[in-house]
Amino acid sequence: MLEQHLAALPIIIPLIAAPITLVMGRSLFTWLFATSISALACFFSWQLLVTALSDGVLSYALGGWPPPWGIELRVDAANAFVLLAVSALSTLVLLYSKDSIEKEIESSKHTLYYTAHLLCLAGLSGMLLTGDAFNLFVFLEISSLATYTLVSLASDRRCLTAAFRYLVMGTIGATFILIGVGMLYMMTGTLNMLDLASRIDIYESSRTINTGLAFIMVGVSIKLALFPLHMWLPSAYTHAPSAVTAFLASTATKVAVYVMIRFVFTVFGVEHVFEEMRMELILMVLAIVAIFKSSYTAIVQSNVKTLLAYSSVAQIGYMILGLSLVSVTGLMASFIHIFNHALMKGALFMAAGAVFYRVGSVDIKAFRGLGKQMPLTMAAFTIAGLSIIGVPLTVGFVSKWYLVTAALEQNHWLIAALVLAGSLLAVVYIGRVLEAAYFQKLPESQAPDKVKEVSWLMLAPMWILVLANIYFGIDTSLTTEAASTASEWLFQNTDVVTSSQEMLK
Repeated sequence: MLEQHLAALPIIIPLIAAPITLVMGRSLFTWLFATSISALACFFSWQLLVTALSDGVLSYALGGWPPPWGIELRVDAANAFVLLAVSALSTLVLLYSKDSIEKEIESSKHTLYYTAHLLCLAGLSGMLLTGDAFNLFVFLEISSLATYTLVSLASDRRCLTAAFRYLVMGTIGATFILIGVGMLYMMTGTLNMLDLASRIDIYESSRTINTGLAFIMVGVSIKLALFPLHMWLPSAYTHAPSAVTAFLASTATKVAVYVMIRFVFTVFGVEHVFEEMRMELILMVLAIVAIFKSSYTAIVQSNVKTLLAYSSVAQIGYMILGLSLVSVTGLMASFIHIFNHALMKGALFMAAGAVFYRVGSVDIKAFRGLGKQMPLTMAAFTIAGLSIIGVPLTVGFVSKWYLVTAALEQNHWLIAALVLAGSLLAVVYIGRVLEAAYFQKLPESQAPDKVKEVSWLMLAPMWILVLANIYFGIDTSLTTEAASTASEWLFQNTDVVTSSQEMLK
């Protein structure tokens, strides 16, 4: 019975559970319930990935209406791989949240936090699994509204300004996507992604189709925070509660990168986007500028969460750079970095949140002497930071290895050199934090006996991510197999497509 509905369960379970948490009130059971729901979604996500890797594509028709007339959920190696990262990070962040939100969110809003978190998880899962362009917009709005709420929950009133800025930019991005989807529907009369692809071929030279493509690419670029459309991200990540920042930095922008990949390869096609419209040139330039401009901006920050936020913009540049290389290896590098960056940045923001929990600040000055006072937290930050840099035996090295390999396959020596140069900038901004933690003394204003390690509930999720950084940096079989399968399928388009024309026969 469950196997028949496996594709829908990662969406339905958190979607149904979200309003239930709202009526539970503030209690330990609410936290246990939300965490269990997320863990269950993670389990089904793993089952979907195993199924996708072994059996290929899984199609699920909502309401029994076959595609393209009905709404379809479509699972393959690409979205199942990203879904596993999203649901796993959601579960770990919820574990971390119990103590973290006590410090950063008013007790009366704790229930709202768990409700919004599960709604966001359901929305992100829906964006990944849907095979319908308009349905993707609906799930995008569900996740976005939940995200704006999560950002606004912090006790620091500056979170309201950050949430409003996020709301404005997010609404603009969503509107662009909706207009683009509307143009495609106007020309083709369908919203199913595979059916759209078969009909767009007829109107390849249509200005309406090209305009729809432009609107969708700009809208998705805002959502994934591609430079220079990233200005909502630093303030949102800085002023949101630490648990929220860890969740969003690990999931939301990664899902948006996937959405761009899905539209490019499944709906519009590589030839149309890259050979006719030559969008790879635009994406490549923006990605390289993002890597260097955002890394430099991160270097001069005094707030560690802001520093990590700009680092995220730079890392998104690496993901888009892999896409812009228009090769199986390049796209494989993008998928691997989507997964790996979730592990890195989740651990880094959890460590920053642990420091805030004990010290009450995430300014670099607040990290002075914490290498001795909070050794486990700072060790986690150090290992995750080395992964961001791309040190061997970490997942960051694996990502950049495949990215450099993809560049060299096409004789883009300059791009390969720029990727390595970007890693040197990461050494500087991560090094600033580590220098304060290990080579400076604890400020006299802070009593050594009061600055101590956080609870195991905060350390355990953090260290699970850190150990995952090391494990998947050594054993790359899962990540490379999933990313390779996804990339080859998207390029070769070997999936059996049943278009509306074929069904009518």
